[in-house]
Amino acid sequence: MTTDLIPFHRPFMSGNEARYLQHALDAATLCAGGAFTARCEALLVAHTGAQRALLTHSCTNALELAAVLSGVGPGDEVILPSFTFTSTATAFALRGATPVFVDVEPATLNIDPAAAAAAITPRTRALVPVHYAGTSCDMTALQQLADQHRLWLIEDAAQAIGASYKGQPLGSMGRLGTLSFHATKNLGCGEGGALLINDPDLVERAEILHDKGTTRAQFRAGRIRQYDWVDLGLSAPPSELQAAHLLAQLEQLATVTQQRRLLWQAYQQALAPLVQAGLLQTLHVPVDCTHNGHIFGLLFADGGQRDRAQAALAAAGLQTALHYQPLHLSPAGQQLGRAHGALPHASTLPGRLLRLPMWHGVPAAVPETVARVLGDLFGGARP
Repeated sequence: MTTDLIPFHRPFMSGNEARYLQHALDAATLCAGGAFTARCEALLVAHTGAQRALLTHSCTNALELAAVLSGVGPGDEVILPSFTFTSTATAFALRGATPVFVDVEPATLNIDPAAAAAAITPRTRALVPVHYAGTSCDMTALQQLADQHRLWLIEDAAQAIGASYKGQPLGSMGRLGTLSFHATKNLGCGEGGALLINDPDLVERAEILHDKGTTRAQFRAGRIRQYDWVDLGLSAPPSELQAAHLLAQLEQLATVTQQRRLLWQAYQQALAPLVQAGLLQTLHVPVDCTHNGHIFGLLFADGGQRDRAQAALAAAGLQTALHYQPLHLSPAGQQLGRAHGALPHASTLPGRLLRLPMWHGVPAAVPETVARVLGDLFGGARP
């Protein structure tokens, strides 16, 4: 292997993107709601089993729709992990609700069900698990919590297309689920997302909120002669150009997921001797979870070790990346939300976590190179 830079991420391209985009241009139907949108939404329904899928501009946009549908507002609390992207919190804070940040499990970096249970108060309205790295949270425990306390269960499955829990696709188990098709995800269209509606009673209102509070979905379906403004709404539908690009990606979901899992397994195998020697940890995938190979993360004892590892890998031509700052320690998180408990695991993650190159097409030699570089770095341990 040469020392030419291997990037941390490179967006997948199926080969049909340009052709589908040209079809959209030739049809001169560039606004939202055309044939490419319908085909994408149908594929998402077929994959997830959702009652309805609605394309959005982003997963953030989908979470904002979910927040409106849930009815949260001032005085309400929403429980979510502190170790997540800002959108998980801002979608609900924009409605006036208070994000309540809880700790994550140290092995998976997913929300700790026990911490979530301890944070429930009479003001709690929703529970928002985040499936980190495309590995499912403990949905059995979280569903029981939601049922027991009559909470909205809303899955932030931004990273989880193609992953499942006990055979159920992620995003399909809460009343609502959200997906991301940002350029950094397994499949993408630059910027994009989807709202999955799993409760049939929410479909009609979701369609109204999705398209500026109007009955335009019913108009397009031929059920009414003229649409009207009837509710709150967001401008959520993406253009046909985004949908055309996304369709070319969604059609290759199985292939992309398989290839990413193979790369994940290659990393796991190459690094196993270093894990067994106690030199580092890799993220755990529980036996009842089928992941999608979105992230391969390494956890070190402290920030010094992590930084040395990143520098050594960079010298070998491998670009790596850190990840989130915990929201409960951020200025906005402290202003708009509150932490429940000390959150010892989430608090230490920014200094310990390192993500390896993980994309469709990473050269086959990379996992062994990573293992060799880290083995040489930490006391000469070699696979």
